[in-house]
Amino acid sequence: MVAEGCYPYVVGGVSGWIHSMIQSFPNLEFILLTIISDRSQRGKFAYELPKNLTEVHEVYLEDVDWGVSTKKSRLKRLKKKEYRALRSLVLNNNVDWDTIFQLFHNESLSVDDLLMGPNFYAVAQEVYRIKYSQIVFSDFLWTLRSIYLPLFLILKMDVPKADLYHCVATGYAGVLGAMAQHFHKCGLLVSEHGIYTREREEELIRATWVEGKYKNIWIEQFTKMSSLAYDRADLVTSLYSHAKELQIGYGCPEAKIRITPNGINTKRLENIPGKDKEDEAFVNIGAVLRVTPIKDVKTMIQAFTFAKQRVARLKLWIMGPTEEEPEYAQECFELVEALKVPDVVFTGRVDIRDYLGKMDITILTSISEGQPLTILEGFAAHKPTIATDVGDCRGLIYGSEDDFGPAGILTHIMNIEEIAQAMVDLARDEQMRLEMGENGYKRVMSGYRLEDMHRTYEEIYQNFSAEKGIDWTEEEFEIRK
Repeated sequence: MVAEGCYPYVVGGVSGWIHSMIQSFPNLEFILLTIISDRSQRGKFAYELPKNLTEVHEVYLEDVDWGVSTKKSRLKRLKKKEYRALRSLVLNNNVDWDTIFQLFHNESLSVDDLLMGPNFYAVAQEVYRIKYSQIVFSDFLWTLRSIYLPLFLILKMDVPKADLYHCVATGYAGVLGAMAQHFHKCGLLVSEHGIYTREREEELIRATWVEGKYKNIWIEQFTKMSSLAYDRADLVTSLYSHAKELQIGYGCPEAKIRITPNGINTKRLENIPGKDKEDEAFVNIGAVLRVTPIKDVKTMIQAFTFAKQRVARLKLWIMGPTEEEPEYAQECFELVEALKVPDVVFTGRVDIRDYLGKMDITILTSISEGQPLTILEGFAAHKPTIATDVGDCRGLIYGSEDDFGPAGILTHIMNIEEIAQAMVDLARDEQMRLEMGENGYKRVMSGYRLEDMHRTYEEIYQNFSAEKGIDWTEEEFEIRK
């Protein structure tokens, strides 16, 4: 299993999905390759690792080159084939990935020496003349070095042997999977929860640390990595039909794609505690999320402030970790104080079973999502949702293959007025809340249960074992009940 920036360091979302998948196949042995920013995160796991997860290999995007650097190695030029491969990579023209993989597994190669040496400099000059001569060369060169350092560190990894590499994203994870396939002739499965290239594009468009043409250079880097994963994968999964369309648009062959919706443990949310006497005084809105910019908690707080002025009984519960992006979390705390809005509670990380039954509504104001588990969990607890029109929120609320009816209210991204009005409408109409909650419950039970998802991946894993000649017995596929 190959993950980037999530498992086992943060709880929920994709991390929870990976943890659940590993636990669901207790007789299969899993090895985890996990990509994180730097060594400061090393070993800081938020999960107790399952017994069948036997190895964890950490890969760092920001690191030092641990290879031996000598004057002789600094002066060494690449072979013609290697230079052409490096040129194809930076120019993004029919990239010779196989030669790239071989090049970076030469023990004498130093990443630092390559980036600072004549070969990379010559390639940079050529790419500059062809595509970017209107910008300052020195800035362009250092931008290229900063872009390629994390990729080159990834390429230096000695990937462990496995029968199947299951990458839970394209990007750097997909590069590792494709490289493992090259060296070990293993199967390659890519499961996208969000569309990696699109998410990176959105982040870079909003970013203030990179400007102008340099945004395009970064976007091209992420696109070429995703193209590699799509090209080399035996199978690519997506969560819903629109995500499949996006994958096709980014170059994934349609024949490779299979839609595999998320699933949650609905039994875990049976018979959870409801409201107590104190809770009865409020209409509780629950947001289960990480307090990070992508969840746009500030818009949620501002919308709640306006809604609270119209419905005094409203209370907002923001349930999830605040330590991932402490500066943003602090800005959210200060926003609540500045607006002088009462009844906003930051709980930190919680067991949702202790809180979800007390909520009347759930809410998600993200600017990017895949198929949010938090909405499905709310549905399993018979709660309607307010959500922005991102990822598959529209499909979850209105249903894409059923006629159960709406299970909440969909709003536009960052639209404070719409979100506030949705809060008001649901707060004032208890019958609508109850009906929408039941619609959501029927929807999640009809096709988004953990058993449904695991049955799908059981079939996928079995097909890989048959096609690749992997000796996995039937017993190894037994799903934990």
